Amino acid sequence: MAQNTPLIRPTDDQAISLANKLIYKAKFGSLAFTHPKTQTPFVTRIALGTTRQGVLVSLVSDLSLHTQALQHAPDCGLLVGEPGAKGDPLTHPRLSLQCRAEFLTREHQSYHDTREHYLKSHPKSKLYIDFADFNFVLFHLTSAAMNGGFGKAYLFSPEDLKPA
Repeated sequence: MAQNTPLIRPTDDQAISLANKLIYKAKFGSLAFTHPKTQTPFVTRIALGTTRQGVLVSLVSDLSLHTQALQHAPDCGLLVGEPGAKGDPLTHPRLSLQCRAEFLTREHQSYHDTREHYLKSHPKSKLYIDFADFNFVLFHLTSAAMNGGFGKAYLFSPEDLKPA
């Protein structure tokens, strides 16, 4: 489990369960990357799913800025977790993920399995999934931090957040 500081609670099974719930139920997230021209941070919203093996995945166009940026510099961040219908948005859990992007083109042996699995959770993507400029990007977790609500901060290693 990830190492903790005095402000960070010990990473326990309950925290791991909540973090996994935020990851594996996410249908979209905020993607942070380095803008390839300005070398400054840039954020966009993307659709998210998982592969059968539980790796976070998104379907992206080669024409998008984030695709071009991740091809140049694959280190990125994802934010998952949405505010509830009531209350202060900052009291709802959210998870910041540090990741490394890997592109999965049609030539890759697992592309068709990923496509089939992705369509189950994102059926509307059937409209564009086979466009020539669309491919999958896998997000391999390198570390994570969760704010589980007021006074509930946790750190995670990749091993903490493997799918069950």
